[in-house]
Amino acid sequence: MRIRLRYFASLRERLGKTEETREIPDGASVGQVWELLAEERPELAELERSVAFAVAQEYVDRDYRLRDDDELAFIPPVSGGTMPETRILAKITQEPINMQELSDFVADPGAGAMASFVGTTRDTNEGRQVIRLEYECYPGMAEKEMTKIGQQVLERWPVLKIAMIHRLGRVDIGQASVAIAVSSSHRHAAFEACHYAINTLKESVPIWKKELYEGGQVWIGSQTGSHGRLHQVGEEGSG
Repeated sequence: MRIRLRYFASLRERLGKTEETREIPDGASVGQVWELLAEERPELAELERSVAFAVAQEYVDRDYRLRDDDELAFIPPVSGGTMPETRILAKITQEPINMQELSDFVADPGAGAMASFVGTTRDTNEGRQVIRLEYECYPGMAEKEMTKIGQQVLERWPVLKIAMIHRLGRVDIGQASVAIAVSSSHRHAAFEACHYAINTLKESVPIWKKELYEGGQVWIGSQTGSHGRLHQVGEEGSG
């Protein structure tokens, strides 16, 4: 049977391609396809424990059995559109992040508190002088995973609305790469939900970050590489 393979970030650079089509044995598992790749490219063995897999833009485990015409994406460690759910905004953009867009979305007459997080590019990281960051993602799947995070937040906390935006492409020093805003009746829930959302986004959403610094460049993976600011606005109508 024939499947489509997709590669991102550090894997894309190692293999020198973004995708390919391959013939594999009927009923082959995701893990078996990875093993075939590792046999061809032994340097991939070091990623054995860190790479994740997705079929049809959904995470799967190594034992998942592939079918003809499946799209299998290999997800290296991640750094990190408006959906029908009117309480969730999950968006990937190439444009500078507009915090007013997030604030306007989460605004609600019943909100006594709003918490927000903004991740920005800092000029140093682990002793390196950073020039800029560059982000890429797995289109479609990234926004789906962000929406899932929003749904989890709404289920776990008495949150009214949540907005998440992540930028792609070049992000210069001082510019925002990711922003989250949460509105709730009380500040405690808003803070906790915002904290959970950014941590989970960094761990699970297929977004990759390349750090360009003086003398070289490196894929950062799941490390943040940005300076975060957590804000609170009001509670129960107080200033």
